[in-house]
Amino acid sequence: MPTERFQFTGEGGHQLAAALDTPDGPVQAYALFAHCFTCGKDVLAAKRIATALAAKGIAVLRFDFTGLGASEGEFANSTFTSNVADLVRAAAHLRETHAAPALLIGHSLGGAAILAAAGQIPEAKAVVTIAAPSDPVHVTHLFKDRIEDIRAQGQVEVQLAGRPFHIKREFLDDVAEHSLAAHIAKLHKALLIMHSPTDDTVGIDNATKIFAAAKHPKSFVSLSGADHLLSHRRDGAYVADVISAWAQRYIEPAAAQLVAAASEGPRNIVVRETRNSKFQQIVTAGPHEMLADEPAAVGGQDSGPGPYDFLLTGLGACTSMTMRMYADRKSLPLDRVTVTLRHSKIHAKDCAECETREGMLDQIDRVISIEGALDADQRARLMEIADKCPVHRTLKSEIRIVTKAAD
Repeated sequence: MPTERFQFTGEGGHQLAAALDTPDGPVQAYALFAHCFTCGKDVLAAKRIATALAAKGIAVLRFDFTGLGASEGEFANSTFTSNVADLVRAAAHLRETHAAPALLIGHSLGGAAILAAAGQIPEAKAVVTIAAPSDPVHVTHLFKDRIEDIRAQGQVEVQLAGRPFHIKREFLDDVAEHSLAAHIAKLHKALLIMHSPTDDTVGIDNATKIFAAAKHPKSFVSLSGADHLLSHRRDGAYVADVISAWAQRYIEPAAAQLVAAASEGPRNIVVRETRNSKFQQIVTAGPHEMLADEPAAVGGQDSGPGPYDFLLTGLGACTSMTMRMYADRKSLPLDRVTVTLRHSKIHAKDCAECETREGMLDQIDRVISIEGALDADQRARLMEIADKCPVHRTLKSEIRIVTKAAD
């Protein structure tokens, strides 16, 4: 599955490293994934679940929380509250560039963070927790023998999964202030709780408490035999299979969300590097996604049309549509229009009707084929109409392009 890697600005102003796993075909829905405590977006469980969901048509955004993986900032300065805020920022980024996440997924402490953030992501219809604690303070048992030192010294280095991390007193105070029960009771979203009965990191009693606090619709699926980190590939695949099947009942297709959003005003065209090759881009226009690339001869993979191909496509489509609208309005027997276009550079001196006399000029050759039982006058009139298409007029008029840096 294609993976688009990029950065977005977190709540603390840091650049957070993200990966968006997308289907090869149409996107049915977008999901936001929160990884486990001190893990990262590329931990095996996150990667396997995201890839498997993408294969089923669900695009998944996963990212490194502040100070983890490739994200900026210091882990020691992060808290449960800042993680929740970063999740809300991640959802906003999806909303602005693709579509708001309809599905929220959280693993371990990421599950607790997803439950806390869900109320601030109104478009989300379904929430999934995997091996999640019923209260974020549960995470402190991982370094329970150092809690008194942290409180006394303000900051202490602890070993978690064989790696050193600095934990501050502020982190302890923050998790102690959070109670998930209220968030769960007011979730107003479908909830799927997945937990292994033999999880020795976050006990199964946590799943029981989450289930008891939640209102229907709620479901529980046992991950029998799985460990806390879903280390076995088969467990990640099973989780993705269950999530995909369960979510279909609740989530609204991404295309429907985007069509509704598009009706509210002019749609944005978003072009972003996939980083899968030198030039490959993913282009999003409302509910439509496609690739842009360059030919192999200039270093691309030819996985999609090039920039000038898109330019000619816009002119060709606009030409054909304008001619069709005119023919239908005048009841002309037009069967089909075919527009063939080519872009090239010519010497200005070779263009008799051009004002510019020196250097090179852009030239677009447009050949229009008109099919139908039309007389000569009707064909001539349709050819005149071709030059009146809006894109043609835009290209021939003065164009002002305003460029500014993103916030």
